[in-house]
Amino acid sequence: MTAIDFGARVAVIRWGGFSLRLHVRTVVVSALLLVATLAGALVALCLGDLPLTAPEVFLAFAGQQSGIVQTVVLEWRAPRVLAAAVFGAALGVSGGLFQSLTRNPLASPDIIGLSAGSYTGALIVIIVLGGGTYLVAGGALAGGLIAAALVYLLAYRDGIQGFRLIVVGIGLSAMLGAVSTLLVLRARLEIAMTAAIWGAGSLNRIGWAEALPSVLLIAVVLVVIGGLAAPMRQLELGDDAARALGIRAEPVRLALVLCGVALTAAVTAFAGPIAFVALSAPQIARRLTGSAGTALVPAALLGALILVVSDVVAQHLLPQPLPVGIVTIVVGGGYLVWLLVREARKRP
Repeated sequence: MTAIDFGARVAVIRWGGFSLRLHVRTVVVSALLLVATLAGALVALCLGDLPLTAPEVFLAFAGQQSGIVQTVVLEWRAPRVLAAAVFGAALGVSGGLFQSLTRNPLASPDIIGLSAGSYTGALIVIIVLGGGTYLVAGGALAGGLIAAALVYLLAYRDGIQGFRLIVVGIGLSAMLGAVSTLLVLRARLEIAMTAAIWGAGSLNRIGWAEALPSVLLIAVVLVVIGGLAAPMRQLELGDDAARALGIRAEPVRLALVLCGVALTAAVTAFAGPIAFVALSAPQIARRLTGSAGTALVPAALLGALILVVSDVVAQHLLPQPLPVGIVTIVVGGGYLVWLLVREARKRP
């Protein structure tokens, strides 16, 4: 007799009155991505002008190193590596949210104008108002929210259709890009140079003062998203099916959009617009796990891995150190070309 494949293998964990269903392949892939991210973080902590070994790094975290090694690991490299992992995870989840809501693999904060809105809002604070770190964060959040509202209103017509949302987002992103360029050109030279480097997506200015507030904000938003994960799955079935199951479609969708904007704005405020991680991470993770919908945990882990590895490449494996956003553009741009070719071949 031939064995029948009834679908993905699922493990069920029961404890008291609580039960949890786990997709076995997703768990395995997530574990491998976590190990790879930790390995990449260890490499990032070891590399630099002062090369270190893995035991030296572990001893520094254990408080058994003194002098320059302790300073280099804990004060200089650790906040940057932590920010790379957390920012990558935030972008992966943000892209997963928008791709789930629109049911379109091209939907991400980069494509639909939210990153451009956050960047423009931050630039206005930097160049026009001369604000500090937290004012820049507020400007990025406000810019992202305004961009999200404009895209939503312009694309809304008896509901939100994914293709229309993307087209409107691309147009708004182009307009905001022009505004950002004008702001940089009219700024003083030193401010314009700083804004241009930051606009490429850079982790160079990240220390504990920048890493801790952003990590805390992202952690709070991720907890909220965890509570909305089940309704999000119902929305993937369509609004009518979700309403039949007792889900209030529009309030849940609005809450998820706000969470996605908050994640994107938190990253943009402290590191600039790091492009294409949000676009590529959810779809690559989906193919690795074989899941029917967008898997947020693998998307977060893959986003963290992409950004950590990209930062190692940008800082240590190129002839000259570059902003990490340039490397992610190359990686994500290659994925975008492949995705467009693949989608085009599907059409008759």
